[in-house]
Amino acid sequence: MIASRQGRGCRLLKVYICIFVCFTTKAIHLELVGDLTSKCYLLALRRFISRRGRPLNIYSDNGSSFVGGYNDLSKFLKTNCDSLSESLANDNLNFHFIPAYTPHFGGLWEAGVKSTKYHLLRVLGNCHLTYEELYTTLTQIEAILNSRPLTPLSSDPADLMPLTPGHFLIGRTFTSLPQSDQQQNSTSSLTRYERIEKLRQHFWERWSKEYVSELQQRTKWRSNTDGLQLNSLVVIKEDNIPPLKWKLGRIVAIHPGRDGIVRVADIKTSGGIIRRAFSRICPLPVFNDSG
Repeated sequence: MIASRQGRGCRLLKVYICIFVCFTTKAIHLELVGDLTSKCYLLALRRFISRRGRPLNIYSDNGSSFVGGYNDLSKFLKTNCDSLSESLANDNLNFHFIPAYTPHFGGLWEAGVKSTKYHLLRVLGNCHLTYEELYTTLTQIEAILNSRPLTPLSSDPADLMPLTPGHFLIGRTFTSLPQSDQQQNSTSSLTRYERIEKLRQHFWERWSKEYVSELQQRTKWRSNTDGLQLNSLVVIKEDNIPPLKWKLGRIVAIHPGRDGIVRVADIKTSGGIIRRAFSRICPLPVFNDSG
């Protein structure tokens, strides 16, 4: 729900979020739409294509907005096929719809919906933003989601940079303007501009902790293989880190216990070498051609 304008006497309007997820890079793009009609979906699709480029295939469920948009484009191509050039007629989008009543077939975009919606609803609460304020919040959430580290950027032990979805979008990691910490300030004492920054910081605090926890593979009762290897790029659990700042480092030394299991490691970071326990270390997955 958004406010029609600032100040008293404003009306509350319902809006929706359209999520685009890249199947290859797992990058996420968020668009704010006014309603669930096929026209609004096509407008959101046009904005997405104008900024991200035209995809070859679009997969979605059988929502009336998606099916209606597909029918409108198909009708246009059939009607104007003779007047369009052959290259344009063959350069259209390919729409794919999953079977009806099978939401588990769209697990990739459902995960994107969960990452956005689960924390967004809890962060916003009863705070009714205007359309522009909510759109700003969504774009900042999009940058946070696309800043997540996926895998080491290289195998160089001196390289502390991870590969993120942002590298595929802008060629580097996402950054933001410096802002003061608003987490401890009361919402009633903040301006609307400062409230948007507090929402961003609150979302980052909740979502980053959840994502880092997912990086830790739970191997208890399954196997005793060590999860900490020398020169591995890891994410370090730290509190009070500003948005879009991930604490990263390379393991330079491991310290096995009496039972031979590694529970402590020395990590080389940009600020020096630190020692952390396994519970505060999250190794990034490494993908190779064989695996």
